[in-house]
Order: sequence, then structure tokens, then C-alpha cells
Amino acid sequence: MAKRPVFQEVSEPTARRPVQTTGMIDARPKGARRAIRLWLMVLFAMVLAMIALGGATRLTGSGLSITEWAPVTGTLPPLNHADWQSEFEAYKQIPQYTELNAGMSLSEFQYIYLWEWSHRLLGRLIGLVWAVGFLFFWATGRIPAGWKSRLLAVGALGGLQGAIGWWMVSSGLVEGMTRVASYRLATHLGIAFVILGLIAWYALQLSRSEAELIRARRAGEAKLFGMSTGLLHLTFLQILIGALVAGIDAGRTYTGWPTMGGEWIPSAIWDGTLGWRNFFENPALVQFIHRMTGYLVAIFAVVVWLRSRKSPHKVTRGAFTVMIVAVAAQVGLGIMNVIHASPLDLALSHQIGAVVLFSLILRARHHARYPIETSIRGTLR
Repeated sequence: MAKRPVFQEVSEPTARRPVQTTGMIDARPKGARRAIRLWLMVLFAMVLAMIALGGATRLTGSGLSITEWAPVTGTLPPLNHADWQSEFEAYKQIPQYTELNAGMSLSEFQYIYLWEWSHRLLGRLIGLVWAVGFLFFWATGRIPAGWKSRLLAVGALGGLQGAIGWWMVSSGLVEGMTRVASYRLATHLGIAFVILGLIAWYALQLSRSEAELIRARRAGEAKLFGMSTGLLHLTFLQILIGALVAGIDAGRTYTGWPTMGGEWIPSAIWDGTLGWRNFFENPALVQFIHRMTGYLVAIFAVVVWLRSRKSPHKVTRGAFTVMIVAVAAQVGLGIMNVIHASPLDLALSHQIGAVVLFSLILRARHHARYPIETSIRGTLR
């Protein structure tokens, strides 16, 4: 072997190792993240429509028009006069008909029936879209690692929601009831928002690669994230209280603002004969709590927004600004609903506004956790 000069390179070109340009964290992510995100966005839109349609069903007094739970055979509406008459006769046996709608014509019954049938049909379609999408992505091996259980949980909650829907409806079919129990309505709406929130969060997570999320989390703002989490929970509580208001039509009992019946604290706020049921059945107390919680949400939202102004991330600041605008709009809609005794159009706008606000808080919270950094010139990087 020939002697090697002192200053000769130790590694010859033929013995060089391949240079690793990227780490495992930067490897191309496996799974159809973009396609799954699109599928989730379709589900999000369908759940939003489901919540709006559910509100319309309640406001038109249609929720008890179908008196049985038939997940499969109930897919089709009555197709002939005999079938319609059979459904109408079943409806005539429940207290809502005998106490509120006695003398209703068949055409009037068909009107409320089709609202409830449409609501149930959309629920079935949501389940179908979820099942087809999940099975396709699973069978083709396109679900990213760690995501199968998350996507499965969305479907499981959807199935539970169907059962809770019937549990809610059945409460209005018994003697002495002309509408569903308000706490069951709140449970039904609450699960809908949990499903909506999970879908929205997962869609946001899938909008960037795992590598990007890990890098972004290092720049996350823990305090702002914690405050926005608290605001999200308080808003969720307000939504549940709003369902209690809707369940007993408390929004149409006191139509003045800022006072209630000319009083700051209504004299009928507590009925000794109801006891703890005042919190579910007393319109004065339920609406008073809804108003007070609304003020708390608005004040807390302003505090969170002011904190967000200190964020070094432009996109994060923008997300919280959009959120505070939605809060102001929702407060305005709430006041208009009270003043006008919750007509159909305003009530539906207020309910959809709750969905929009909840989603925007969730989006701002995501940016607090996983900020999108910008360069000095303001461009994304």
C-alpha cells in the first residue's frame, strides 16, 4: 500500500456516505391528509345544516310529528294517502295533538311531518357519508398513523347522537308533555356541537403536515391557548343554556331588554313549587341565566382578544379579531331575538351564529397552539 500524504483528505470520493438532507420528521407524510380533510369539511357542512334544520324543526313545532323510531324503514316518507292517514292517526294519540293541535288538518300535519322527516333523513345521510368515507380510506390504507381511532370516534358519536335524538323525542310522547324535555334537547344539541368541534379541530390539524405542527407547537402561546380554551368551554355552556331556553320557549316570555318585564331581576325568578326544576322549567330563571352568561362570554371574549393583540404572529391576531367580531354579531342577534320574541328567521340566525362563533373560537385556539409564523415582510413561512 502506498504511503498517504499528511494533508490528503481522509475520505476518498468512492468511499463517501450519502448525505442525509432531511430527517425522519421531514419525510413525506403517509396517508391522504388532503382528501380526508376535504371529507371532514363536507361532514362539517352537513352537521351545520343538521343543527340549523333541527332548529327549524323545533321552531315549527314539528319534532313530535313522527311517533316511532324506525332507522331503516323510516327512510322513506308516506307514499300514499293510506300511509299518511296511518301516520296522522298515530300523531293524534299523543298529548301534543290533543292539547295543542286538536282539529289539525291532514295537510297541516304533512307540513310538520316533512320537517321532522327531513331532519332525520339528513342525519342518516351524514352517517352514510361518514361510513363510506371511513371504510374507503381504511380499506385503501390511506388513513395516517394515529388517525383511525379519531375518525372512528366521530362516527361513534354520530351513532350515539341518533339514539339520543330518539331519547329526546320519546320524552314528548308521554302523558302531560306537549314538547320534548328541555334537558334532553340540551343534551342532543350539546353532542351535535361536540361532533362539530371534533370535525373542525381534525380538519385544522390535517391542514398542515405533522412536521409543520411539531415545529409550530414550539412557538405556541400557552397562556393564550389556555384562555381561548376557557372561552370555548364557557361558550359551549352558553349554547347548552340556550337550548334550555329554546326547549321551554323562554325567549318569548320576556321580550324587553336590558330589563326583563321592566325588572332587572324578574320577580318570578324562583317558583317554590318547582324546586331544582326551576333551572330547567322556569322561563324567568332560565332566560335570566342565559342573559347573564351571555354577558360573561362577551366580557371574557374581549379579555382574550386584548391578550391576543400581544401575539407576535399576525395570523393569530387576525383569527382572534375575526372571533371578536363574531361575538359582537351574536350578542346583537341575541338582543334582537329577545326584542322580537324569537321569530323563525332571527332564531335560526342566532342558532347558526352560535355555530359560527364556536368554530371561530376553535380556529383561533388552534392558531394559539400552532401559530403560523410570518417573515419580517409579513409573508408566510
